[in-house]
Amino acid sequence: MEPEVMKMSTDLRDPELRDRAVASLRKKHDFWSHLVVYVVVNTMLIVIWAMSGNGFFWPVFPIVFWGIGVFFHGWDAYARPPSEARIRDEMDRLNER
Repeated sequence: MEPEVMKMSTDLRDPELRDRAVASLRKKHDFWSHLVVYVVVNTMLIVIWAMSGNGFFWPVFPIVFWGIGVFFHGWDAYARPPSEARIRDEMDRLNER
């Protein structure tokens, strides 16, 4: 067997790696679903505001505060996990106490 095929078949048999990959893909999918709902709902709120006379721009509140939640959701979905070197350094630091 070629090395690429062997590596690929080995990776597919590693259940921990597969579970991590599935969890990562699920987080990314959930983030994009959240972002779409955020845009659709806030667009509807802006349309309601515009149709009701353009007074005080009250949709700013859900846009800003919900937007903070969307930002952190994206951060969670796309942030890189800590490297093994950083994990070892932290373990060594904690072990010194």
